[in-house]
Parts: sequence; C-alpha cells; structure tokens
Amino acid sequence: MSMLSNLELIRRVPLFSMLTAAQAESVAGAIVKRRFKRGEFIVEQGKKSNALFILLTGRARVMTSDSRGREVILATLHPGDHVGEMSLIDNEPHSATVRAEVQTDVLTLGRTEFARCLPENTSMAYAVMRGLVQRLRHADRKIESLALMDVYGRVARALLEFAVPDAEGELVIRDKISRQDIAKMVGASREMVSRVMKDLEERGFIENRDDGALLVKERLSALG
Repeated sequence: MSMLSNLELIRRVPLFSMLTAAQAESVAGAIVKRRFKRGEFIVEQGKKSNALFILLTGRARVMTSDSRGREVILATLHPGDHVGEMSLIDNEPHSATVRAEVQTDVLTLGRTEFARCLPENTSMAYAVMRGLVQRLRHADRKIESLALMDVYGRVARALLEFAVPDAEGELVIRDKISRQDIAKMVGASREMVSRVMKDLEERGFIENRDDGALLVKERLSALG
C-alpha cells in the first residue's frame, strides 16, 4: 500500500467524495487501513465485525453457505465498493461471507464513526442507501434468473455481468473465472456449467482470445 495519508485515501473513495473538509478530516482520523491476503475473510457470515469495509485495491467475493457447506457466490467486489453497512445499520450478524480473492487493501470505519457520519452528511447517507438499493436489485435479478431461467440463461447472464468493454468496444472478461465459480453463481453443477460453456463456445457466443481474455458476443444477451 502506498504511503498516502488517510485523508488522501478517503478522497479517492466515492462513498466519501461529498464530505466537507471538516468531515473528511474527522473520518480520516477514524479510519484504519488493513491488508487481507488471498483467501482471508474480510467479514464472516453469522458474525459481527462492527465496521464498514471499503476496498482500496484488490478483489473480494461475497458468498453464502448452508449447514452442509454448499456455497453460493452472490457478488464480486472491486475497489470503491463497500461492505458491512447492513450489519452496522440493524446490528445483526453479517448475512454473507466476504473473502479476498487476491491481496486486498481496505479502509475500515468503526460503528461509532459510521453512525456519526450519516446524520452529519446527507450525501454519504444517500450513497449508502444507493448501494443498498443496487444490492437489492442485484438480488432480485438473481432470484428471477434462478426461478425463471434455465442453466443456459443463468450462465449467459453471469458472463454478461462480468464482461466489460475493451478498447475496441468488445465485451471481454479478463479476470479468470473457474467453471466451479460459475456453478456457485448460477446454482448448477460444475459438470453442467462445463457442458454449457463448451456449447456456447461451439455456437460462437463466447471465444477464448489469445491474450487470455474471454470474448463475450453481444448476442449472448438473447439467452440471458
């Protein structure tokens, strides 16, 4: 992590971008920088951490599991994303586990400081609410896909959510996603996902590029 001051770091975080100078100084004095190694838990399902976590670098995966150890991947977090606010608001344990997929640097803001920031700054409160709404909409889409789509549709939607435009405007997935991970996202077996991916490639919906990225054709949206 570069030797930036806490104030410089929070100015780079969208959640804190609308703080006044005085509020930013206050938050800067309260945040703590932490580094999580690959595989480490940032928060754990069923436990409380009493802090808000904002990703600075790296990538983390949001997962939930049942008593039999079966996992479902709910989302992937990137720099600027935050997690833990639900538990801070309702004082309940975390509803999911967040695990670092690579070395990940975060800022943490404790419960007391978080509670003080919200009423003092409506822009930050709005940003937190907007994040919760986005999370709810994502959950609605996942419920819809599980209830109404076949495995082809669910895999197609998952691939489209990960794809981003490259310099030529083509949709590509650069982060490596295993068949097992996709299976956990769409509620299917790894074997079924492997068959679907092979069929999508043979039919020209997706293509493995020489640079290691996965090219996702726009017409895949017809399936998802």
